[in-house]
Amino acid sequence: MTPMPADTPRGRALVVEDDLAIRELLRLHLSLAGFRVDETGDGRAALDCARSTAFDVIVLDLMLPGLDGITLCRAVRNEGANQETPILMLTARDSESDKVLGLESGADDYLTKPFGVRELMARIGAITRRSRRADGGHERPATRRVSSRDVTVDPERREAIVRGEPVELTKQEFDVLYLLAGRPGIVYSRAALLANVWGGDTYVTERTVDAVVSRLRRKIERDPQDPELILTAWGVGYKFADAD
Repeated sequence: MTPMPADTPRGRALVVEDDLAIRELLRLHLSLAGFRVDETGDGRAALDCARSTAFDVIVLDLMLPGLDGITLCRAVRNEGANQETPILMLTARDSESDKVLGLESGADDYLTKPFGVRELMARIGAITRRSRRADGGHERPATRRVSSRDVTVDPERREAIVRGEPVELTKQEFDVLYLLAGRPGIVYSRAALLANVWGGDTYVTERTVDAVVSRLRRKIERDPQDPELILTAWGVGYKFADAD
């Protein structure tokens, strides 16, 4: 059974998993789906690889020797060739806090072990589709530059300036900021943000929205615990602060 067709190459995948049996399973099904697969069971070796080689998707275990998955994910997002690459995090822990920590570290999605192959490949398909859409701009074409408060967002250059300084954002962070800053004071529900930024993909939840907003606040707010720009509308969603 092949979860996804392999008519044409889907790109290059990095599998970071120290359990040999699970790593072989991942390699097999990613290969069947058309990916060229690189693999390692060591966190530090994975970081070296991710800094030098561009991948189309990274499947990353939470618990790794050498460097844990959370630290590795944050390092990949901070520098190197894969700052924007979709990351699926695997975890044997089923608690909500561990899942949220994974998303806040920069992962696009998470999957709890033991997992089914169908769900694994469906989630990989979902995060890679979102990445291709963002690259092509088909669903959110670049339009006007927006400025509000201390923030300027230029969708054509994919550039965000906060208090006069450029800020490096992931695709999701940029799209959330652009959407909110473009309509200051307007509350967007989590469902509306999911529809506009993620396109309603089945495997993305409202918790993902919270994780992306949390990461975004850490990058643009003076005090992420007391935000001035991206405000919470309790019980509903988020809004950008009203323009001065």
